[in-house]
Amino acid sequence: MGRPTERERRQRFAEEARSERPDLALLCLLVGAEADGSLDAAGMDAAEMELDRLAGLLPFRPGGARGWASAVSGLLGARHGFRGSPGDYRRLESSLLHEVLRRRRGLPILLSVVWIEVARRAGAPVYGVALPGHFVVGFGSGEEQVLVDPFDGGRLLTEADAELLVAGATGEPFDPSVLAPADPPAIVARILNNIRAWAVARPERTDVQLWAVELALLLPSHPARLRFERAQLLVQRGDFLGGAAEMEAYAEVVAAVDPASAEAVRGQARAARARLN
Repeated sequence: MGRPTERERRQRFAEEARSERPDLALLCLLVGAEADGSLDAAGMDAAEMELDRLAGLLPFRPGGARGWASAVSGLLGARHGFRGSPGDYRRLESSLLHEVLRRRRGLPILLSVVWIEVARRAGAPVYGVALPGHFVVGFGSGEEQVLVDPFDGGRLLTEADAELLVAGATGEPFDPSVLAPADPPAIVARILNNIRAWAVARPERTDVQLWAVELALLLPSHPARLRFERAQLLVQRGDFLGGAAEMEAYAEVVAAVDPASAEAVRGQARAARARLN
């Protein structure tokens, strides 16, 4: 089985993201295939099989939300050593599911994807919880909701713990609405934001920033300003005509609500075209 072309990968990514029940693991592996030229169809299948294997090690129906949380964290955190460390934030591999499965290290959101996908395969009531600044996993719902922190090896969290995580990350008061389940496209959007942030801090990696933006634009919902970011990246990478065209298209979108900004963007488009002379 060979490596799909970029067009094939992106078409599959867009179709899956917009499907009725998007497959979170598949979306994450398609992100990984953009970053890793060695990740072909066989490698993606191997990652899916590893998730299946881990799910098969869980006990049958371990109980309610707390029983599931303890069982999954005992397997993945205590037994198999999945967790994070500050150094993981400096590695692109920490945002790629196949690498997180191999290294058993990653960012909070990718470790949470492992927890979610292993638990889901075993029949657990599990979902991602997008706390501001720190992603965690929820089991159950309502009064039975149990939170775990995969970055800390699956430590069970009280609501007070969650409040401290939010306060430490944002300094803002805790809003219980942040405990609502995050759907797969929202999770993938946050993963792509992390990858873009990693690349922005490394000006030599505009290639990574560009594909992360282009994948984000394929999600069902995305900020319009991503089109302008893509246009700027095209210009930075020497595609002056392509970047100028994107800027002009973005200016048309914002003209109705912010004419001054639209005209400024058109000026940047003219400047990009002028660089061809």
